[in-house]
Amino acid sequence: MTKAMISQPMAGKTDEQIATTREKAIADLEAMGYEVVNTLFTDEWYSDAAMKERGVVQVPLCYLAKSLENMSLCHAAYFAKGWEKARGCRIEHDAAVAYGLEVLYED
Repeated sequence: MTKAMISQPMAGKTDEQIATTREKAIADLEAMGYEVVNTLFTDEWYSDAAMKERGVVQVPLCYLAKSLENMSLCHAAYFAKGWEKARGCRIEHDAAVAYGLEVLYED
């Protein structure tokens, strides 16, 4: 199955706004026949305590690194509205273009 990841801005958004955007993206991608690869890391490994215990000092960079790792599993990357204003999303976009993923944008 063809796989896709979701890149979405999160800074300044509520959990509800993030979930709503993500649910729409998942529905859009599944309707196009994609299997969605998780790039929303919410398990205990990414808790504040676990990050501190592992010595992570650049938390956003840790999330970005994992997202790029998961991008390696994908054929496509879907960019939610506002991606161009979010540093991590811009880096993900540059990587997707540089490595030849199909690039999709939220309507």
